Amino acid sequence: ESFLDEVAVATNQDPVALRRALLAHDARALKVVDGVAEAAGWGTPLPAGVQRGFAYFESYGSLCAQVVEMEKRDGRPFVRRVVVALDCGDVILPDQARAQVEGGVIQGLSTTLHEAATIERGASVQRNFDRYTLLRIDEAPPRIDVHFVRSGETLGGVGEPGLPPIIPAVANAWSRLTGKRVRELPILKA
Repeated sequence: ESFLDEVAVATNQDPVALRRALLAHDARALKVVDGVAEAAGWGTPLPAGVQRGFAYFESYGSLCAQVVEMEKRDGRPFVRRVVVALDCGDVILPDQARAQVEGGVIQGLSTTLHEAATIERGASVQRNFDRYTLLRIDEAPPRIDVHFVRSGETLGGVGEPGLPPIIPAVANAWSRLTGKRVRELPILKA
C-alpha cells in the first residue's frame, strides 16, 4: 500500500482514485474504499501542517480501508484521527466489533511507531517492557471512527483486519508531511 501511494504520487494521481481504478472490478471493495473516503472527508482541505494517508487491505475474509489524519508534534508523528471502513459481511455485536477494530488500530500504530526487538549475540536486547517501547496513552489518536459496511457476505474477521492498513496509512501520511518515504519500521527508532 505504501508502494501504491508512491505510484500515485509519481503518476500525479489521487491515492484513493488509483485504488478505485485498480479495484474497479470489485463492487464490494469499492464500497469500502468509497465509504472510508467519504467518512474521512478525503479531498477536503485540512488545517496547515496536517496530512492524510490512505490504505486498503483484505484479510480474514474482510475488507478494510483506513484514512489517517496526522501532524507533527515536536517533530514526531501524531495521529489525530483514524477513520476505518470494514466489510466483515455482517456485524453481530456492534460494540464488541468496534472495540476489536479500535484495538487493532492501536496495536498497529504501536508497531508502526515504536515496537522493535534488537538481537545481539543471538538474544533479544529488550528483555522486558522497560526496554521495549509500546504506544503510550498520550500518543493514541483522540478519534477512531469505525464504519461497518454491511454486505451480507460470509462473516469475516473483525479484530485482525483493523491492524494491517494502519501501518501503510500512517507511513503514507508521514511521507506527505516530511517529503520522505518510510522504508523501515518502526518510524521512531530508539
